[in-house]
Amino acid sequence: MTETKVDAGNMEISEKMKNAEDNGRKRVAVLFGGCSTEYEVSLQSAYAVITSLDTGRYEPVLIGIERTSGQWYLYRGEPAAIPDDRWYSPETCTPVCVSTDRRLHGICVKEKEGIRKISLDAAFPVLHGKNGEDGTVQGVFELAGIPVVGCGLLGSAVGMDKELAHRIAAAAGVRVPASITVRRPYEAERLKKDAGELGYPLFVKPVRAGSSFGITRVSTSEDLIPAVEDAFKHDDEVILEEQIRGFEVGCAVMGNETLTIGEVDEIELSEGFFDYEEKYTLKTSSIHVPARIPEETAARIKHTAETIYRALKCRDFTRVDMFLTPEGKIYFNEVNTIPGFTAHSRYPGMMKAAGISFKELVERLIEMEV
Repeated sequence: MTETKVDAGNMEISEKMKNAEDNGRKRVAVLFGGCSTEYEVSLQSAYAVITSLDTGRYEPVLIGIERTSGQWYLYRGEPAAIPDDRWYSPETCTPVCVSTDRRLHGICVKEKEGIRKISLDAAFPVLHGKNGEDGTVQGVFELAGIPVVGCGLLGSAVGMDKELAHRIAAAAGVRVPASITVRRPYEAERLKKDAGELGYPLFVKPVRAGSSFGITRVSTSEDLIPAVEDAFKHDDEVILEEQIRGFEVGCAVMGNETLTIGEVDEIELSEGFFDYEEKYTLKTSSIHVPARIPEETAARIKHTAETIYRALKCRDFTRVDMFLTPEGKIYFNEVNTIPGFTAHSRYPGMMKAAGISFKELVERLIEMEV
């Protein structure tokens, strides 16, 4: 690890090599926030990751991304200010950007006296949704030669695109719901006709969005166009998808060459569907882990999750969501390449049920890249 300082006056560069006080620690950037509708979720997940880091082994470099401007800041304040969005202030935040100099594989901090360069051993984007989980941030770090914890550019981009992910999963032999993709301009009456052939009820979803933002369950043709227009607020492509009878199950997958599969979980709904509010409040739903299903069925779900993980070029960790029908058929729903990551989130819960604690989970993920 190196830290470089550029004097603002004569631009002379002095390099300070890793000193004894570093104590051999790996320098890991943890990113939080982001220009996304899932900004608040990221704050919660990142706080959990930051506070679980073994600071005897890792030196955390906290990078907050402002919600509106997208400006990146090196955050030097207390982690406790992150979850309730009190982290930004001129006193605790300094503008920062990723250096494209692959000899540094690090970041440039824009301080008053000049540019300070800090090398990184890895970056851990704890970001959800667009501009964080979709391959954009991963591409920046890969360009800079900085190892990224989690899926890379390709796996992240494909995983975020529901249409492409379904096509690839289907090609790998996995069942997927029947669907129609809508782009503007579209003919309302023709779309209603096509939706009728798909069958009601159906789901209208943005092609690229997370945490169920913009998703509507539609039961009649009269409600179709308003739902489509609402989904277009979140993306420039919309997908109409048949409703699969049954319930949702999830599977946590971790690793690269050798995979660790968590216990399967099950979402029990009393009404509606697993929308944003239900995902983060569980007002009318429950999550059971392990799922209340036969062992043979759980084994088939795990095998399907592994098939999807490999087909979509996932790396390090991903949560694979599927549907299980009353007949025992398994359908692919979506992947979350950076799933919710608090100690009470589904992914850590499935891994905990498999004997891996939250702290161990974070450490194993980082160790895959450093």
